[in-house]
Order: sequence, then C-alpha cells, then structure tokens
Amino acid sequence: MIYEAVITTRNEDGSDRIAPLGYQEEEGLIILSPFSPSTTLRNLERTHQAVLNMTDNVAVIAGCLTGHHEWPLVPAEKIPGSRLEDTLAHRELKVERIEEDNIRPRFYCRILHEKVHKPFRGFNRAKNAVLEAAILVSRLHMLPTEKIDAEIEYLKIAIDKTAGEQEQRAWNWLMERISDYREGREK
Repeated sequence: MIYEAVITTRNEDGSDRIAPLGYQEEEGLIILSPFSPSTTLRNLERTHQAVLNMTDNVAVIAGCLTGHHEWPLVPAEKIPGSRLEDTLAHRELKVERIEEDNIRPRFYCRILHEKVHKPFRGFNRAKNAVLEAAILVSRLHMLPTEKIDAEIEYLKIAIDKTAGEQEQRAWNWLMERISDYREGREK
C-alpha cells in the first residue's frame, strides 16, 4: 500500500525542501522512492535524513506542484531539519539502507521520532479530489489529454459539492497549472 504525505529534507544550503511523496511501510521501516533526478533524492543521498509529514492540508501538496512553496515550518525534534507546522503528525527518519535503481531508488528508513499534533477529523471528498488532481498534474507529460480531462471532469463534482476554501484554492492552482502546461507556459 502506498500512502501520500509531504516530505521535508534539508538542502545543501541549509534551507528546507518540501515535496509531496508517496511512501510505504514494510517490517517497521518507511520506504521512500523519489524519482531520479530530483532534489529530494539528492538530499536523501547526502543527509540520510528526512521528515515525513502526514497532513490533511491538500493545499500544501497542490502548492508544491504549482510553485507555491512557502509553508510555515518548525524545527524537527531529533534530526537537523524541519517539519510542517500544519501537520496532523510527523515522523523523523534516518536512512538505514538504499536499494539502487536508475528511475526510483528505494530508501529504507528507521523512525527516530514520531508525534501526533492534532486529530484526523474525517474524510472529505474535495480533499481526495485535490490529491487525485495533483497526481494528474505531476504526470501531465505522461498522460493523454483525454484522460486528464475525463478525470478532472469527474473530480470537479466533489469540489463543487464539498470543497472548503483550502480545497478550492488548491484546486484553482492545479487547474491553472494544467492550463499553463497546455499553453506552453511551464512553471
């Protein structure tokens, strides 16, 4: 099973990288598999540390894919780095071993520290729609236009029925990104 979360890693200049990333759990370890090449991959290779943020703020995920990267951070507790301020829970990770792969190496990480910050309030269809649309946006270069349009049309039903301000803002960013991509205005 793949879970969606937001990872923070430390850049070479000491700043923090925030990126959405799917992860898996296996035998007590967290497995991260960022695509190569990527900043997250380079940071994991260099520092062997990361923070996994379990958030229901889908605007962070949509924002990372659409050029909105400024999210409040607070220091991690056990490793050099930061976590999202607005997160339900976080896990501070140390890479134990790396399984090399040219496309998606696998980083097997031990949890050094984890903390719950606030309760999960329940499911919301609009949050799910934003998450699914964000995944589509991350694959614009790989998917046919017809598939993207059909998926967006279906997902918009949930946005229209259940979105709050956060989800609507995130949805708008993603729709703008699709439009920019199609018009050749890469961000």
